[in-house]
Amino acid sequence: MDYCNYKRAEQETILGDNPRITIRNTIIDVLSINETVSVVEQYVKAKEPLHLLGVNADKINELNKNERLKQIVNSCGIINADGASVVMASKFLGKPLPERVAGIDLMQSLVELSEKKGYSIYLLGAKQPVVEKTAEVLKEQYPDLRIAGIHNGYFKQEDWPQISLELKAVSPDFIFVGITSPLKEYLVEYLQDDGNKGIFMGVGGSFDVVSGNIPRAPKWMQRGNLEWLFRVIQEPQRLFKRYFVGNIKFITSIIKEKINGY
Repeated sequence: MDYCNYKRAEQETILGDNPRITIRNTIIDVLSINETVSVVEQYVKAKEPLHLLGVNADKINELNKNERLKQIVNSCGIINADGASVVMASKFLGKPLPERVAGIDLMQSLVELSEKKGYSIYLLGAKQPVVEKTAEVLKEQYPDLRIAGIHNGYFKQEDWPQISLELKAVSPDFIFVGITSPLKEYLVEYLQDDGNKGIFMGVGGSFDVVSGNIPRAPKWMQRGNLEWLFRVIQEPQRLFKRYFVGNIKFITSIIKEKINGY
């Protein structure tokens, strides 16, 4: 059994026969946001570990250049389409996904579920003032929410064992990780292999948005699949190449996949 199949087998007992598709060597689950929340809760109730991950065009481009990242992504228990371009590509290829599952929206839904059912969460990532503010805002929005702990994202690989010990001490049901990819995926892989249970979910820059450090796109831009453009306008130097050049590369590869019938 290869790495991907072995790792997926560890997290597959709950997911069962959920349909999946493959786009550019990337497995994606055919799940809406509500269906995702329902499946994730089954993992929580069964106390089974899960790496919950979203992919967009940029991540798919990257994992096709990074074999280790590709193995980690494809071994995750649930892989959502966190990008409008991925959903459009699925329809173009004749294997449509139901909707974009935005990471920040899924995180909010899982936090709401946690308050309702008494599950605990842990916030790992971002700068210390940002993660503190995120915890504060979430407690204001969800007064009965159990926050097991927080930790900023500024640490070195040699600190990973200590992070692991801190997580084991509080045993949170959900660990939201706001660290840059692919370091985020490497860290989650390490923490799971070190015996940490719970639901690990990468949330990108969601802590910055929840804390109010960075504004989110207006609703009309979200509905029009233009949230990426709002982000580029906010940080053009950092994101222009990722979105414009990256999306052109992604679209070209999707057209080739369609032509080749791969």
